[in-house]
Amino acid sequence: MQLNYDEIKEESVKGRYITNNDIDPFINSISKDYKVQTEGTSVEGRAIKSITLGEGELRILMWSQMHGNESTTTKAVMDLMNFLKSNSSRAKSILNTCTIKIVPILNPDGAMAYTRVNANGVDLNRDAQERTQPESIVLRRIYEDFKPDYCFNLHDQRTIFNVGNTSKPATVSFLAPAHDPERTISKTRGISMQIIVAMNEELQKYIPGQVGRYDDGFNSNCVGDTFQMLNIPTILFESGHFPEDYERENTRKYIFIAMLKAIEIISNKTIHQYKLDSYFDIPDNNKLYYDILIQNVQILNTKHNSGYSAGILFVETLVDNNIEFKMKLEEIGVLQGKFGHKTYNCLDPNDLNAIKNQPDLANILD
Repeated sequence: MQLNYDEIKEESVKGRYITNNDIDPFINSISKDYKVQTEGTSVEGRAIKSITLGEGELRILMWSQMHGNESTTTKAVMDLMNFLKSNSSRAKSILNTCTIKIVPILNPDGAMAYTRVNANGVDLNRDAQERTQPESIVLRRIYEDFKPDYCFNLHDQRTIFNVGNTSKPATVSFLAPAHDPERTISKTRGISMQIIVAMNEELQKYIPGQVGRYDDGFNSNCVGDTFQMLNIPTILFESGHFPEDYERENTRKYIFIAMLKAIEIISNKTIHQYKLDSYFDIPDNNKLYYDILIQNVQILNTKHNSGYSAGILFVETLVDNNIEFKMKLEEIGVLQGKFGHKTYNCLDPNDLNAIKNQPDLANILD
């Protein structure tokens, strides 16, 4: 049955800057139908909330904004909750077979400040073993109390990532985290891989060639690796760039589609239908993108060698409760094999004029 995403999308939550203040009205609106609870507080005393949906035996735990500036999946879980509270037969089936606990913002202080780290400057995704931070303690307690059968670890990735050696941006990336330094495939890691295969097959219908596989280097301090070590199938979701979508309103849709597919095969107990080996057919992520690539920069500034290009990245900066994308010159040189989400060639008069009409862009090469 075809899904009408526009009817599901939670319109009250948009953009890149998402805090407790943005999601609280939505959470309050569903509290009459689902269990909403405050699981604990952050360093600065902000509430860390969870929403529990469904009554089934299969238990799925997911958390978003462990890194405060990674908000796309938070929007996607709002959409997922809208879908699950719809009256569709698909939603009813999931809620009958699954119990889903969602922590939409694990790091509310980082979300408010728009930083990766928490208020103490700690990356919570490197604090899984020592658990020095209140947010880390809250997540581990939720995990131990809820006893999930599956974990979804929800993140964003930077615009630098492409798929394999292609010019396709990595709009969505997945990882079945390693559970040991040798990166062996345990039963539970294999299940993670099969679920990712199912999500990839689904996403190829929408964004062919734009799904990548995240690096699986082992780090026991990472939450995903830790939960995989505890023999719970854990999946890392990475929300990436869709062309001309710096607000990541398109990407949120594809994350929602992927999450729904994963939940459905868990609910229907059809994970076994997907081939584990197909996980390795998903191309690795690569870092071949700049936000802006300017070719033949010697035309603009003769101090640069002939044939040189400039790679520019945006720095996401919080200004008056809005995210501004400020340009930073990352590299100048022979950038062969690199791509730009926006590319200019100074040998093209139209491109040259376009650069000169953007003083910030022209001046960055001085």
